[in-house]
This record gives sequence, structure tokens and C-alpha cells, in this order.
Amino acid sequence: MNPQEPVIKTEKLTKRFGDFIAVNEITFEVYKGEIFGFLGANGAGKTTAMRMLCGLSTPSAGHATIAGFDIYRQTEQIKRNIGYMSQKFSLYEDLTVLENIRFFGGIYGLGDRQLKSKSQELIERLGLQAEAKKLVGELPLGWKQKLAFSVSVLHEPSIVFLDEPTGGVDPVTRRQFWALIYEAASNGITVFVTTHYMDEAEYCNRISIMVDGSIEALGTPKQLKSQMNETSMDGVFYQLARGAKRGE
Repeated sequence: MNPQEPVIKTEKLTKRFGDFIAVNEITFEVYKGEIFGFLGANGAGKTTAMRMLCGLSTPSAGHATIAGFDIYRQTEQIKRNIGYMSQKFSLYEDLTVLENIRFFGGIYGLGDRQLKSKSQELIERLGLQAEAKKLVGELPLGWKQKLAFSVSVLHEPSIVFLDEPTGGVDPVTRRQFWALIYEAASNGITVFVTTHYMDEAEYCNRISIMVDGSIEALGTPKQLKSQMNETSMDGVFYQLARGAKRGE
């Protein structure tokens, strides 16, 4: 899982807004096919950091490469080589299942022939043949989440960024969603995920925990529990986050 060149590499990556340092010199690496959990309390700087990694926000200082592309000079190449899914916005509810797949596939640069075959393949894999022409707004939340994730990796990106993807869904649906994550990782896609659910942190290969703009812990769940003398990731998180000085 750890080829020599990391898929994500940051060195002292920093983002300032005036005198406020939102992200303070974060340094870490993520490897091909790894499931990397990016955790932190509200206001810790996770979203700001993720926006920089996706090529949507220019850093104030530091260096980073995403899928081999420079975060300052090659943001368009970065956008073409990543997938993205957010809890807040993933699909257009007033388009059908098929229309959403084709719309996002087109944005990701798939040609007509690819789009047709991949759309059919995706609908069959998710068992949505009967719902293909239904509006996404009519689907249960769990189906929407699984469809949104599948669309975000339709173009076989190097990395998929998931911003709290399972918010508001029931535990059974969350487990099913994580099965899709494991499948993507086994196909070589690197999964970079933020979550507020500490049981999901246990599913990650490695985890970083941000506090007040800095990475305060980085390692496997087993390593972090051992270092902090805790039996669960809940305990690790609360031990680190309780000293946070800022919140959203």
C-alpha cells in the first residue's frame, strides 16, 4: 500500500486569513489505496485544509503535491484527478438518477461512449434499474449517499475526498457505505475522509487529528489508542480535542 511516492504529500501547508491562522504548517503523507481519516472538532481547520488539497483554495505558505501535481501551479490537473463528495451537496435532486450520473460523468471528462457503458454498469451494480428514471429527490437518503459516492469515483480518480459523507444516515446504511469505500480502496483509489463518527475512525488505515489548525496526532487507530492509553477512538479524540481553544 505504500509505494515510494505518496499520492498526497504536504509540507508545512498553511492558510491565513489576515491575522487568523486557519491551518498551521501541517505535514503528512497519504499513499495509494489508503483510507486516511482526517479528524478534528468544529473549527479545527479540516474544511480549509481539504479545500487547499482539492485545488479550490491557494495556500498562504508551504508545499503540497496531490496525485503528483503541484498545489500552486497545477490546480486544474488536480481537479481532474480527484473525486469529491460532501454531506452538504452531492447530487441534483431535481434530476433523475441517470441524468445525475451523466451530468457528473461529463464534468469529470468522460466521453459519450464511456458515459453510456459506465452509467449502465453503475446502475446495475447498485441495483437501481427500476429507479434510473426517478428523480434523485425521491430516493431514500441511504441510496442517495451510495449513488453520490459511486458518481464521485465514476472517472476512476487517484483520490476521492469525502467530507462527512455519512452524516444523518442510519448505522446499517453507514456500514454499507463503508463497504463501497473498501471496494474503492482495494481498486487503488486513495480515500481521504472526514467524519464525526469515531466508530468510522476505526475503519481507517491511518488517522490524523487536527486541533486549532495543527495536526496533534497521526497514526493507525491502534497506535493512537496505545499512545493515549485509551480503549476507543472516542477517548483519543476527546483527550486531544478538549483543549481546543476555537470552534465554529
